[in-house]
Amino acid sequence: MKTVRKKIQIPLSERMRPRKFEDMVGQDHIIGPGCLLSNAIRTGHLFSVILWGPPGSGKTTLARLIGEYTRLPFTVFSAVNSGVKDLKGVIKEARTIRDLSGEPTILFVDEIHRFNKAQQDAFLPYIESGLIILIGATTQNPSFEIISPLLSRARVMLLNPLSQDNIKTIILRAIRDVNNGLGSMGVEITPEALEYLASISQGDARTALNNLEASAYYARHVRSDRSGHIDLVTVKRAINRKALTYDKDGEEHYNLISAFHKSLRGSDTQASVYWLYRMLMAGEDPLFVARRMIRFASEDVGMADPNALTVALSAFEAWQKVGPPEAEIALAQAAVYLSSAPKSNALYMAEKAVKKEIKQSGALPVPLHLRNAPTRLMKETGYGKGYLYPHNYPGAKVKQTYLPDTIKDRVFYVPTDRDKINR
Repeated sequence: MKTVRKKIQIPLSERMRPRKFEDMVGQDHIIGPGCLLSNAIRTGHLFSVILWGPPGSGKTTLARLIGEYTRLPFTVFSAVNSGVKDLKGVIKEARTIRDLSGEPTILFVDEIHRFNKAQQDAFLPYIESGLIILIGATTQNPSFEIISPLLSRARVMLLNPLSQDNIKTIILRAIRDVNNGLGSMGVEITPEALEYLASISQGDARTALNNLEASAYYARHVRSDRSGHIDLVTVKRAINRKALTYDKDGEEHYNLISAFHKSLRGSDTQASVYWLYRMLMAGEDPLFVARRMIRFASEDVGMADPNALTVALSAFEAWQKVGPPEAEIALAQAAVYLSSAPKSNALYMAEKAVKKEIKQSGALPVPLHLRNAPTRLMKETGYGKGYLYPHNYPGAKVKQTYLPDTIKDRVFYVPTDRDKINR
């Protein structure tokens, strides 16, 4: 029986990968005329670089184009599948190339943030000697994921997320391209479908092209429309909407909680609710958000509205007892309350001032009149002597020193005119 071998179809996103810098979209600040990287490539003074940007922004494409334009030996090294042992083989080959041609090797390391500290250390001597020119690609903030010695030997270049207009340009280019795109299929797309594809791609060109290809396939082979007409219904049926970008261990986690906290502090109720649900819908732990609101209630609302802490604690308890989806509205209620409440950071400033004082002055002794005196010896030594019992005085108030003598005049808590208890 004769075996029929199917032709492997190269994905549209790979076929449409730019083959020259001029075809790249949305990164003119890096590769435009007169930019540092462009000048380095043109003059032959290439340097090691960490390309930091979201998925589908062009990091791999840019690395490959650098290799093609410089005509230097180019090696791809995956942080997912390779380790230090594999690096030794790459270095051995790079030494052979340099001995023969005198040229360094460009080493492209995709997802370099996946290497641990020891693995990243292994690159340092070879970058230092000029044996390799490192091009690392990462979606994670290099400040957190890349070791300082490596950052000091490479420039970090930030690739921007592609805008919706950028994505539309890429989609339309793929539809019209006869050689590598869908041009030979006569595919057409409605404005609504184009807008939808661009909006759900979240700045990711690869996702946009994969979704376009799936939509074209659905139109021609499932809906049996040989014209390849892509409308909004076709797109929605052909693809499952991509989940919101969110890495609970990465930078986006901190960016979103920062936006939420600052929106609460800025008393912007609309933004507070938006960022809350952005996190919840992306899979953030609701109790993490609730804990942050508890902290916010004391740090940013404080004594301007003491009830804010009760509301935040109630939202936390509501989630523990009820759970999703019913308790999501309880978190939203707390967010609206906190954003609408008057603000005072007097408690927060007092906390900072007290901690600073304790670090500076150390363990100062408790004044004798405040000390506990459970034994006769302690009383004879002066423990508790001279203490004034407030309840024996009008209003249960009496003037006496409660701080250690050396800091008895220090003021830590300075209430604002918004604090409910202002004294």
